[in-house]
Amino acid sequence: MKINSDINVLGSLPDWNLINVFLTENMYSIRSNGGIQSYTTIKTDKSVKRFEKAIKETFLKFKSNNTELIFKSIISNNGISSESLLFLFWNASQNNELLHYLNDKVFFPAFYSGRVSIKIEEVIACILELRQSEDDIKKWSELTINTTASKYLTLLKKFGLMEGSLNKTLLHPYITDEMFIIFTYWLTDINDWPNLLKGAWLQYGFSELQPFLDRLMQKKFSKYFNVVYTGDKLSIETLISYDLIYDDINKS
Repeated sequence: MKINSDINVLGSLPDWNLINVFLTENMYSIRSNGGIQSYTTIKTDKSVKRFEKAIKETFLKFKSNNTELIFKSIISNNGISSESLLFLFWNASQNNELLHYLNDKVFFPAFYSGRVSIKIEEVIACILELRQSEDDIKKWSELTINTTASKYLTLLKKFGLMEGSLNKTLLHPYITDEMFIIFTYWLTDINDWPNLLKGAWLQYGFSELQPFLDRLMQKKFSKYFNVVYTGDKLSIETLISYDLIYDDINKS
């Protein structure tokens, strides 16, 4: 695994509008256009530069141009919203292996078992177990591990997947038809397996498999994708260009 500190950095990000800024700007252009005070209340260039690196590596790196086109459509129309935050969660999980690992081992097992909350001790235990096989984490101090666990839960809250302060509880996001289509296009684009059932990403749809399949095969979605499901294999063919899909679903 490739382990970095982006969870800690982004869990501390006070101004999520910087994500929109760094879609088109960098520190050089920010300095040239009036300095950081023109873009954010964060006080120092050093802090903004630190956030820039984590934002670009975790949020604004895309598996393909198709995924990037969808994200730009969402954020240009809605800014930082429940829609763009959901997409950021998907994309960040694809970019950041530690985030995906913690989702897979801690968040989704709790989510799909119907639990109410996740304790920080569970996240710490998961990181400690991972440390046994990952050299990068073996270098981490107890403080770094505890901070990462705390910032991971904070990130889930920022994504709109948990709520609360000390005792955070799980939320079950409602996936609108529009975001269901977007998720399906994202899933099809980033999955490395021809059989989507074999990949790691179906759980990110916040739905058990059968309800997901039932929804996928509804007639109202037939203009967006062709679905082939044989019981042990699932494949999806998208029918509308990625650069047009967001505008199309919002005109329907």
